[in-house]
Amino acid sequence: MSGQSLPVLPPEILVRDEEDACVYLPGRRARQPLRAPVRPLTGAEFDARMAAGDRRAGPLLYNQACPACAACEPIRVDVRAFAPSRSQQRAHAKAEAAVTVRLGPIEVDDARLALYRKHGRGRELDHDGPPIDTIGYESAFAMSCVEGFEVRYEVAGRLAAVAITDRGERSLSAVYTFWDPTHAALSLGTFSILTQVALARRWGLDWLYLGLAIRENHSMAYKLAFMPHERRIAGTWHRFARD
Repeated sequence: MSGQSLPVLPPEILVRDEEDACVYLPGRRARQPLRAPVRPLTGAEFDARMAAGDRRAGPLLYNQACPACAACEPIRVDVRAFAPSRSQQRAHAKAEAAVTVRLGPIEVDDARLALYRKHGRGRELDHDGPPIDTIGYESAFAMSCVEGFEVRYEVAGRLAAVAITDRGERSLSAVYTFWDPTHAALSLGTFSILTQVALARRWGLDWLYLGLAIRENHSMAYKLAFMPHERRIAGTWHRFARD
């Protein structure tokens, strides 16, 4: 019938739908219903979920359904049109001279767990509970509903950063990147996004999804500097480019 939305394929099971304190903006309430696809997603199905504003958390998907706030905006970079700013060019050149980049399957081991914890301490992201353990790391990153891989960044032969990345048919999705804070001068977060843009372009893809951009949260606002990009506002993607 006209006016009815088409069923989601594959079907999903609603796992959790409750309000919580927002982890991004103190004093606000958040609602992110968690859904589990009944089978792994194809690349095209994953692209459709990303285009609808979804993110992945382990094998689950979620979207923003906050009761009185719309500060979180899904953001994606147009990889064909992307042009780095001068500061991004400088950051890339500096890191490229010191960093070796390797691709591989998502792995769970002591080195990654230690690096993840070090990143959390260095950026003061570990104040909401006990440090993540092996099961928590595996559940968050290695368990998935879609094909994925990790980008490994090594400095002087040692693991310095890891980017967990999902792959759709026409897009990549940057799930999470963590790095050793002692290498802050290399701007590994920026370098990782530039690396993933280059991968997507090399593979002939259209988009690199960067998760949520939140102008009021410094650690989530840096994504706005990668242009041109699109942000999903009130259910519609809007394009933003430099003047």
